[in-house]
This record gives sequence, C-alpha cells and structure tokens, in this order.
Amino acid sequence: MTPQRTQRAQSTAEVGERDPLTHEVIGAAIAVHKAMGPGLLESVYQVCLAHELRRRRVAFQTGVRLPIMYNGEALKAHLRLDLLVENQLVVELKSVEHVLPIHTAQLLTYLKLSGQHLGLLINFNVTRLVDGITRLAL
Repeated sequence: MTPQRTQRAQSTAEVGERDPLTHEVIGAAIAVHKAMGPGLLESVYQVCLAHELRRRRVAFQTGVRLPIMYNGEALKAHLRLDLLVENQLVVELKSVEHVLPIHTAQLLTYLKLSGQHLGLLINFNVTRLVDGITRLAL
C-alpha cells in the first residue's frame, strides 16, 4: 500500500516539541510500561493506557469501528482502532518480539481508512519503551 502523502517515521525525541498530544500519549505509555513491564497481552496495556489517559484528562475512544469499503460498498464487517486520541491521533498497540513491516502497514491502513494523518505504533514488549515507539505521519 502506498499512501498518497509521504509517510515519515520519527523517533520519540523528534516528536515532543512539535506535537504536544503525541508527547502526552507517549508519556502515558511510558508510565504504563514502567508500572507493568514488558511481556503482557496487548489488551492489558490497552486497559492500562486508557486508565492513564483518563487520569491525565486526555480525550480518547477505544475500539473505534472503521467500516470496510469494497468496490464502493460498505460491507457488514469492520476494523477496530485500539485508540483514537482527541479525534486526531490513531494509536495501535502491540506486544510482540519484533515490530514487523505488516504492523506498520496496519497502522497506515487505519490512518487511510479513518482519514487521520498521525499515528503511533507502540510495542510494549521491549526493555525500554522509547525503543518500541514509532510515529507515522501521512
């Protein structure tokens, strides 16, 4: 899949100054990772991150449904976003040994289908969470 605009992956150090929302979500994810450590299921991290965002008074939705459009028709199936933060940041959570290109492709597809332009792919199964965070912008 080739996005219409250029995708750019950025390190967490590049993000904070220009993007306070992404910085806040990364801070919340780091707090969860410090408390829970690596090796748990994605669903555990999702519940904990939702709790941490709520505590920080950051608006978000979990399990946002994206309709599957095929040949101009909405099918009866749908995709689900892990988190949509402030109606502008798609967050895809993972707990895997290695992030693979298919994980990045999944987030890019979610961005395209949702009409959003900014996403975070967060892999909690790492020793240092900053090593498991990728920011994508379309």
